Amino acid sequence: MSESTLSNTGHWQELEEWRKKIDGIDRQLAALLCERLQCARNISILKARIGEQVLQPEREKEVLNNVMSQADSLQKVGALEKIYRCIIEESRLFQHEQNSDQHHTGH
Repeated sequence: MSESTLSNTGHWQELEEWRKKIDGIDRQLAALLCERLQCARNISILKARIGEQVLQPEREKEVLNNVMSQADSLQKVGALEKIYRCIIEESRLFQHEQNSDQHHTGH
């Protein structure tokens, strides 16, 4: 085997190691996002009980600021902001769905 082929084999192995690491992180993220959605569901129930709106722009800004403060570079700040805007939007939609379900079931 040539040195180039051995080097490429090593790179492919390293690539697979990184992919396995990402797969493990994705499993953790999925579990945490499910937990976060459950929290959003509970919040939705409480908001309905106390007459609060699902959309709370100040709270969303607070969440974004908390998350972005965890970034260790400006590039990551931008990426985290975009990712979390999606997470917040989906959480808001999930809360609306929960409210809709509650009204239909009478709970």
